Amino acid sequence: MGDIGAQHIGDALQHNTALTTLNLSGNEIQDTGAQHIGDALQHNTALTTLNLTANQIRDTGAQHIGDALQHNTTLTTLNLSENQIGDIGAQHIGNGLRHNTTLTTLNLCENQIGDIGAQHIGDALQHNATLTTLNLSKNQIGDKAAEYIGDGV
Repeated sequence: MGDIGAQHIGDALQHNTALTTLNLSGNEIQDTGAQHIGDALQHNTALTTLNLTANQIRDTGAQHIGDALQHNTTLTTLNLSENQIGDIGAQHIGNGLRHNTTLTTLNLCENQIGDIGAQHIGDALQHNATLTTLNLSKNQIGDKAAEYIGDGV
């Protein structure tokens, strides 16, 4: 599918009122495709579950997803596992979590998030009352960052 396919999906999602679950795992979506999906999520009022596992989303793509989380009011489950999101991307996801009031499950396992990114996620958790499940397994998170996550919980 790649970024061009993601653009078409994003365009359709902006007007979608029926589709609630979308699995786009393993589709070689990169940052540009994530931008189209993120833009669509800012306007979509139906989608509750989005799976973007095993794509090629990096920090720039995560920025657009994080921006979408600030405005989206329906998404409850987001899976971004097995991408290439690092500390900067985690910061943007954290910024989105600070303002999001619907997301209950976030999967960020097997990315490239280190201590700084985990600190941003932990800080965001202090302002987020809805997230109940967070998966950060198989990242590069050390003891100090785990402390930040613990403080956020």
